[in-house]
Amino acid sequence: MTQSSTTPSTVPAPVDVVLPCLDEAAALPWVLARIPDGWRAVVVDNGSSDGSADVARSLGATVVHEPRRGFGAACHAGLQAATADLVCFCDCDASLDPGLLTGLVATVRDGSADLVLGRRRPQGRGAWPLHARVGSVALARMLRRRTGLSLHDLGPMRAARREPLLALGLTDRRSGYPLEMVVRAAAGGWRVTETDVPYLPRTGRSKVTGTWRGTWCAVRDMRAVLR
Repeated sequence: MTQSSTTPSTVPAPVDVVLPCLDEAAALPWVLARIPDGWRAVVVDNGSSDGSADVARSLGATVVHEPRRGFGAACHAGLQAATADLVCFCDCDASLDPGLLTGLVATVRDGSADLVLGRRRPQGRGAWPLHARVGSVALARMLRRRTGLSLHDLGPMRAARREPLLALGLTDRRSGYPLEMVVRAAAGGWRVTETDVPYLPRTGRSKVTGTWRGTWCAVRDMRAVLR
């Protein structure tokens, strides 16, 4: 069950930024400082033990608690808690700069696309391990065969309108969630594009792409979505 720890404002923010969070206390100050002015940060705590929720709350973010573990569970809880017409997703580990979301949102807002993804471009050593990059390339190729979309990456940074996203009826609550969003959007005739974004070395320990096991589990979940 999802529970918000703050009272929503009576005036919705122009954009809500969903930030799935699991033990990211060290990265949160950097991430939240880069949320564009006037936008609302929705930090979805997915069972952190390092005080991430308290840090986020102290920095002015709306905190939502999602006890069911899983990247998709956290993302969807944030989407359900969002109230803005436009919703963005971004990792909470300081590997991606939320300030860059303004470009993605502008593309959706002007009607050029329905879903915009950030194509990760690694900056510096250790930003994106080789095994994770190989997995992403393989999934992008499978996606092209399945949907015809010429995407190069299925990264976590993205922007779209909230109501159409909810209408997609996403069911995956693990690592397949980002891919399911794209697959269902393509099936619905959405215009899906991508734009380059710098990908930085993350702060703290990686739960997914930084380990072989995490990457394998993510690829397994996404292949299940494609099947």
